[in-house]
Amino acid sequence: MSNHLSIPFKKTSTIPIRQAARDYIQASHTDTHPEAFRWDIERWEQLRKDATSEIVHVSRSQLVIKYYAQLTFMLTKVPVDIGLDIPYSAALKSSDPWIIIPNLAYERAAVLFNLAALYSQLAVAEDRSHPDGIKRANAYYQNAAGTLSHLIASAAPALTQSLDDNTRVDELSEPVLRCLKLLMLAQAQECAWQRAVMDHYKNGIVAKLAAKVASFYRLSVSAANESKAKSAFPLEWLAHIDTKYHHFEAAALYRKSMDDLEVNKYGHEIARLLEAKAIAKKGYDIARRNYVSRPVLDDIKSIMDILDKNISRAERDNDLIYHQDVPPISALPPVQEISLVQSTVPAALQDPAVAVGEEGVVFGELVGWGAKVAIDIYRARVDNWLKNEVFNRVKELDQSADQVLQKLSLPASLEALDKPVGLPPSLLKKAEEVRLEDGPSRIEGSIENAELLSNHCRAILSQAMDMLDQEASEDEGVRKNAAKDGNSWDRPSSYEANVELTNKEKRYRQMLDHAAQSDEHVRNKWEEWEEAIMRLMWDEEELERWIPSSTGPASGSSKDIANAQTQVHARALRAHLEAMDDLRSARAQLVHRAQRLADADDIRPRIMREASVTERWTDVEPVMFEPTLDQEMNKYEKFKDGVEEGAEKQEELAESIKARYEQFIQSRRDDPSVKEREHALQSLDLSYHKYHEIIRNLDEGLKFYNDLSKILMQFREACKEWVRSRRDEMRWLSQNLDALRVRDDPETRTTHRLSPVPLAGVPKANASPLPFRNSLDLPPPDSDEWETTGIPILRPAPGVDATYKGSPRRALKKG
Repeated sequence: MSNHLSIPFKKTSTIPIRQAARDYIQASHTDTHPEAFRWDIERWEQLRKDATSEIVHVSRSQLVIKYYAQLTFMLTKVPVDIGLDIPYSAALKSSDPWIIIPNLAYERAAVLFNLAALYSQLAVAEDRSHPDGIKRANAYYQNAAGTLSHLIASAAPALTQSLDDNTRVDELSEPVLRCLKLLMLAQAQECAWQRAVMDHYKNGIVAKLAAKVASFYRLSVSAANESKAKSAFPLEWLAHIDTKYHHFEAAALYRKSMDDLEVNKYGHEIARLLEAKAIAKKGYDIARRNYVSRPVLDDIKSIMDILDKNISRAERDNDLIYHQDVPPISALPPVQEISLVQSTVPAALQDPAVAVGEEGVVFGELVGWGAKVAIDIYRARVDNWLKNEVFNRVKELDQSADQVLQKLSLPASLEALDKPVGLPPSLLKKAEEVRLEDGPSRIEGSIENAELLSNHCRAILSQAMDMLDQEASEDEGVRKNAAKDGNSWDRPSSYEANVELTNKEKRYRQMLDHAAQSDEHVRNKWEEWEEAIMRLMWDEEELERWIPSSTGPASGSSKDIANAQTQVHARALRAHLEAMDDLRSARAQLVHRAQRLADADDIRPRIMREASVTERWTDVEPVMFEPTLDQEMNKYEKFKDGVEEGAEKQEELAESIKARYEQFIQSRRDDPSVKEREHALQSLDLSYHKYHEIIRNLDEGLKFYNDLSKILMQFREACKEWVRSRRDEMRWLSQNLDALRVRDDPETRTTHRLSPVPLAGVPKANASPLPFRNSLDLPPPDSDEWETTGIPILRPAPGVDATYKGSPRRALKKG
């Protein structure tokens, strides 16, 4: 059993590389087919199979390095997450759960970790009892340390950047990897120390080598005790490294004491031996308490025995012969250190091209991820820039022009002047719509339907109250009969038990009253506008005869002068409107040209040329192509300039149109025929809007009555169920009274008070009506939301006799 530690492998399992790669290519590279990369996918599967084998042989290191090199190149072509879950176990604590992350950077870091583990296991497997074994073990440990250094410098930071804040891989964190690297260097230096002892180097040299071994172990312990790293190591590992540190600290002092003995520094010798014994004793206690492996425990026990013998000899000789003072250890110079090892990074790790050699790289023909993202960024940037700077700006200018013309009633005002006999197309379209819908008949039919539905709702409500009235009469009759027989019962009277139902009936009736008022308002509106809306049923010829003409034959009066001025301003306005249309057409052409250029714009060839220069073994980031993207975007600036130039012209033109329109209106202001015609056109337009307003009001009313009728039918059912339960209860009480009459002796008969006993399955007398759900906008009948609708809620007036007995309807009228 070795007195060194080897790093265990991170175990993994087979992953669905083929399916994940095909899905990624099919989704992200629509211009190619996954079948074109069959060799690449199969090669990837074989490389991973070879690299993740747990066979410990020196030939495996090249397979692992080759897979690492291929992964490095692949990550220049694809993102870290292609939908492929990567599973790995914990190496140091095998009992910890496996960590599964869809991340190729995780795969690459784990491969490097396992390469370092392979080198460490090769080193431990060497026979260090002869020089050649020591030499090979030393080289393997240095390769393991170099691999971990490369992992710390390259793969681990890339992994950390690609993980989200909630994902951690402690074994691949910098403190853990640094601890393992220092451990490998310590064990490599220990091999150098062992060779020096074997070759009988001078004690001073051996002491310096041992001091460096202790230094490496001490730094390793320090790194392992960091908060992020400590939980990743088993306690046995921490105790092993700490024990080795104390062992070689004591060994360095022991060898230095022998060097002091050779130069007759007997007091220094004793001081170093005593300090070495104290350190060795501390290390031995650590090893014994934490079940450190037997070889390590035997090693430190052996040096303790050696120190004990040498302390006895040195103190005896000094006491009898030399009589030198023993200085405190702090007064002595520390043992100097000599390092004969370093982190040796395998050449193939530093240059992945060496590892791949003449073999083709996996996904070599695939468009690199960085280049592909840069292409996508450019396309998105072009689309967004054109949308914000050109398309939306053009739309904004068109809307601004429309708002100016609509505010000035252009070109309708000019159409009314130029074509006085004809009618505006918009008016004809509105009249045709009313005719096709048979507007007046539709309104009349809706009014009748609303009235029918209102009566239907009231009838349902009356039926519900009739049930309650009938029950109240029955209850009152039974009470009178019971009183004649000298009996009474505690059952609440109907007017007390049904108060919740009668309150709901009040709310529903108020709702119907309020709706009736709204219906009346709509009917009044229809009566007011019926004649005007009926005009919209006329055909075009009848409308033209009814609407006054704004022009007529010249009469030689002042009207002719006004008409001439009007024509001058009208011609100027028409010219301005044509100029506005030209600006709009020019903007539309700009939009068309910009869209056509964007559709034909293909930056892919240029990006691919630039990427091919640096992409092969370098992580190509999209930011590397920013200068190219900016340069390509410059060709769209001319469209923005054209739009802004047109915007300035439109602003000037809009001011000219407003000024000329004021002059045009002023010239028309005193023309009676124009006013009459405009008034007629406005009247028809307003009639059209009133028609739609009435239709909308009626549709809302019909929807209200339909929804309310469903609620009222449920309310009626609730009343029916309530009456049924009351009758069942009354029947039970009557049966008990009859039974009492039979049992009681006439001479000893007393007045009995019977309390109702609820029957199984019978709802309470004052229970709420059966629950129902309002499916539309109306609140449920028992909701307090009606109080926010503005409908007045009837409340019992002050002074109302609360003890009034009778039917719910009579009680309602009395209240």
